[in-house]
Amino acid sequence: MNKKNRLRRTMMFLNAQKPTLLKDPFIYGPDSLIFDLEDAVAPEEKDAARFVLAHALKKVDYHNCEKVVRINGIDTPYWKEDIRCAVFAGCDSIRIPKTESAEGVKEVEAEIIKAEQEAGVELGSTLLMAAIESALGVLNLQEICGASPRLFGVALSAGDYTKDLHTVITGTGVELNGARQQMIITARAMNVQCFDTVYTDLDDMDGLRKETQLIHDMGFDGKSIINPRQIPIVHSVYTPSRKDIIFADKVVKEIDEKRAQGIGVFTVDGKMIDVAFYDGAKRTIALAKAAGVYQEVEND
Repeated sequence: MNKKNRLRRTMMFLNAQKPTLLKDPFIYGPDSLIFDLEDAVAPEEKDAARFVLAHALKKVDYHNCEKVVRINGIDTPYWKEDIRCAVFAGCDSIRIPKTESAEGVKEVEAEIIKAEQEAGVELGSTLLMAAIESALGVLNLQEICGASPRLFGVALSAGDYTKDLHTVITGTGVELNGARQQMIITARAMNVQCFDTVYTDLDDMDGLRKETQLIHDMGFDGKSIINPRQIPIVHSVYTPSRKDIIFADKVVKEIDEKRAQGIGVFTVDGKMIDVAFYDGAKRTIALAKAAGVYQEVEND
């Protein structure tokens, strides 16, 4: 997996103005960290938050965690300086809030290019992701996904989205079904990743597991989270099991062998298999390797 399609089972939000949160979040093992300059920071604290964030990104070793900065919306006076701060400090990606059009993505990309040139960093090295928070954003998903080669994924943000629909988050998921289905279909068609919204009830771990299993089964690549306690549950759903890995290895081996013999359909562990299963099996192996669990199964 490369930088653009890397493993992103969990993307954990952090308030960018709180040094205690920024000094060692990597110890919990999230795949990505989202340093929030938007909703978590009051208007009068934006400058202070950028100062804290810049120091953290420059000084803290976040190990294998991806460093994503959520900037303020392009309808605010803050977002351009957010981008400049993030790029100069060495972030990996920028998360655009409330994305509703390809033009908005391109506007952000233009500012990133300026910042990369000023900072002397490699052009194109700062990736993008778009948060979908409105009905219009869902309707314009295809053009948003195709707006920039930097864009690696789209993420649902349920709070503003449900407000836009004139409803609330019910816990059943019914109010999010349409957006979730449209997002995963469009993301796959446009070859970008797709991430689900946060689960806000920190006392309901069973509910988190059920929702994570649902979005995993739908095809989402991962989930935004707000607390380290949510990481083990999301990772347990999204990390291939020993049984899955062994079966995927068998499928790849059998298809390679049978295809060379001109055989198109056969069985593996009693299940009928053909070449359509090949890419899925290879992806399971790639995910297992990225999650660091393939070697231990391979050595069993």
